[in-house]
Amino acid sequence: MLNVAILGAGIGAQHLAAYQALPHLFRVAALVDKDQTRAEVLRGTHDFLITPDWDGVFAMPDIDLIDICLPPHLHLPVTLKALAAGKNVICEKPLATSLAGVEQIAQSTRQHNRTVYPVFQYRYGPAFTQLRHLQHAGLLGQPLVASMETHWARDGDYYAVPWRGTWAGEQGGAVLGHAIHAHDLLTHFMGPVRSVSAVTTTRVNPIETEDCAAITFEMVNGAIATSNITLGAARDETRLRFVFEKLTATSGTTPYAPGTSDWSFIARNPKDQPTIENALASAPIKPPGFEGFLSAVAADLAGRPSNSVPLADGAASIELVTAIYHSARSGARVSLPLPSAHPLFNGWIP
Repeated sequence: MLNVAILGAGIGAQHLAAYQALPHLFRVAALVDKDQTRAEVLRGTHDFLITPDWDGVFAMPDIDLIDICLPPHLHLPVTLKALAAGKNVICEKPLATSLAGVEQIAQSTRQHNRTVYPVFQYRYGPAFTQLRHLQHAGLLGQPLVASMETHWARDGDYYAVPWRGTWAGEQGGAVLGHAIHAHDLLTHFMGPVRSVSAVTTTRVNPIETEDCAAITFEMVNGAIATSNITLGAARDETRLRFVFEKLTATSGTTPYAPGTSDWSFIARNPKDQPTIENALASAPIKPPGFEGFLSAVAADLAGRPSNSVPLADGAASIELVTAIYHSARSGARVSLPLPSAHPLFNGWIP
């Protein structure tokens, strides 16, 4: 049983619901938020501490895990504070907003012998469990092409929160805050990125950061991919298609949990379809979304085999965002990995 403190009652509400669905693994001991009324509503009939003071929570010896659900500009400093206090950390995306920040976190985990888990809950869901099962069974073949659509609707109500849409508060736009999950899924299933070319613009809302983008990727294995992003769609939809040598996997349009939508897995050779169907029928059943993510964290902290998200994957996501912003601003195709001498190594904030 792990005792958890959640920092932030915004997206933290979804984390809380997942913890409460896993009472054999976690006990929520504290919820930290400036808005005590909002926090009280979340607590309801449950028994945990509500406080605006995260330093006080860090000093509590019985807290095992700090779950950071704060605005992006706070992720790095609060993660470093939690690690220094001897706590393991879950951190919502983005893990940091510079490669230098990611390096600081990595150094701190080694110094304090603690673990940081970047949040990529999209990886957990029936469709991705099935796709992973097909991959392990050797039924996919080489990655060829992928396409991703992050077409969501964001208007003035969304940006009424003062830190949103600003470089100082949100630290980035649709590339950082919305499509980062789709890009993580791309690299998770089709391998690391070799180079990226991007165009970003602001066309939907009067904000500082980008709300539309078009990106192309070349993968290390030779596959190519595209990502099309807008916050000006009529409704929230995410659509993914991964084309492999032997099979094409296509999602539905569920926006925030694409792994729970109805996917099609179509063999290129129709004669192979029965084999695909038999493999899909034998895929394991695992909890989706935040429940799946947190179950993997618990397993990893207990020293059991797990499919938890390692710090290196969070670092790779920040490197990719850095490359995308550099390409969009310079007009150049950007190769990865990025060196420590890269002009945006210390951050992409204009």
